[in-house]
Amino acid sequence: MIKASADALVLGAGPGALAIAAALSSENLKVEVLANSDPHEPWPYTYGIWGEEVDDLGLAHLLEHRWKNTVSFFGEGADNPSSKSNIPTPHNRDYGLFDKNKLQHHWLSQCELAKVQWHKGLAQKLDINETESRVTTEEGKTITARLVVDATGYDPVFLKSSESGPVAVQTCYGIVAKFNKPPIAENQFILMDYRCDHLSEKEKSEPPTFLYAMDMGEGSFFLEETSLGLAPPVSIETLRTRLELRLANKDIRITKLEHEELGLFLPMNLPIPDLKQPVLGFGGAAGMVHPASGYMVGGMLRRAPGLAKAIAKKIRDSEASPAQIAQCGWAELWPEDLIRKQALYKFGLEKLMRFSEPQLREFFKGFFDLPSSQWYGFLTNTLTIKELVSAMWKMFVKAPWSVRIGLMGMQGREIKLLWEFMKPKIKN
Repeated sequence: MIKASADALVLGAGPGALAIAAALSSENLKVEVLANSDPHEPWPYTYGIWGEEVDDLGLAHLLEHRWKNTVSFFGEGADNPSSKSNIPTPHNRDYGLFDKNKLQHHWLSQCELAKVQWHKGLAQKLDINETESRVTTEEGKTITARLVVDATGYDPVFLKSSESGPVAVQTCYGIVAKFNKPPIAENQFILMDYRCDHLSEKEKSEPPTFLYAMDMGEGSFFLEETSLGLAPPVSIETLRTRLELRLANKDIRITKLEHEELGLFLPMNLPIPDLKQPVLGFGGAAGMVHPASGYMVGGMLRRAPGLAKAIAKKIRDSEASPAQIAQCGWAELWPEDLIRKQALYKFGLEKLMRFSEPQLREFFKGFFDLPSSQWYGFLTNTLTIKELVSAMWKMFVKAPWSVRIGLMGMQGREIKLLWEFMKPKIKN
């Protein structure tokens, strides 16, 4: 049998690539990484996680900030601060923000301890036979491995999908700044602020957006105007304008702009890749983003070790082909229950994409009125199928008729997604 140069070759240098490279190297596999960028290059975006989630992982030391005063606002808003429209919905759960550098170093240090080999270049061609996978870069360099893991993000290099359709994209525009007066309460984290009294009637009829905000300490605040997944997405220009209107409505002005996130485009309902292909995926490339929340980092941290362990066991079978190793990985990454839950989450997203601003506010009021364990498990994808269905049914029963009508209407891909939930296509 031909001996490949590595057990696993990971493509990419972002969070997904480093997470799986670190996990595989921790299984004493020979791991190599190919990326067009330096894996030490700072990441541009912020990553949040619920406190309980990071505590369960034993990684609270990687947080830069942690808030206990976590709230949302689902009222319409009014000039009177004591108005019911301005009463916050408390979440009574800690929320944390990763220190991006610490999180990156957490994975890099594991890779460096295991002597992971780094290659710079852009993967262009993939050839797979019964004994090895061969990747050729644009520069003509060839790297061989028993398994290739494509972790190159939402537009993967080699992974293919058997499905197509419009992609719902979550868009965000954010700033870190100091202001003439605090835009939110001291030591507060706001998951969603849907108050809309700063908008005209015409703007209220357009796709809704909300404020995601946090007190960063020392007079700095992070504010991000965000749209849930939509197709086509809300433009960055619209989000920037809405954030400016939101601040102007409270006579809040920026005195020092410290950082600007020019826009995050997060695909929310990407299809699960074709699970028969002989190359494995991880992270955004493998459709792991939570369609209802956009969260993924917590899921990658939880699932990378188990996936790596399954892959390592198969790789130690010297007769296993690259295709068989990949199939083992896909079976671990996308078991039937997760495929079914993903279809149900996408079904819910299809509903929310058509909700008006008043419907969304009423929906989220009811959602966060569920028992804390239910809405938390929903957002972190840690409920069983039975628990998930129970939470969604309870939400429907408690919802006002304006929301129920929106939930009952069947349009677009909803019937297909319900069928996928009932009868998932298990391709591995």
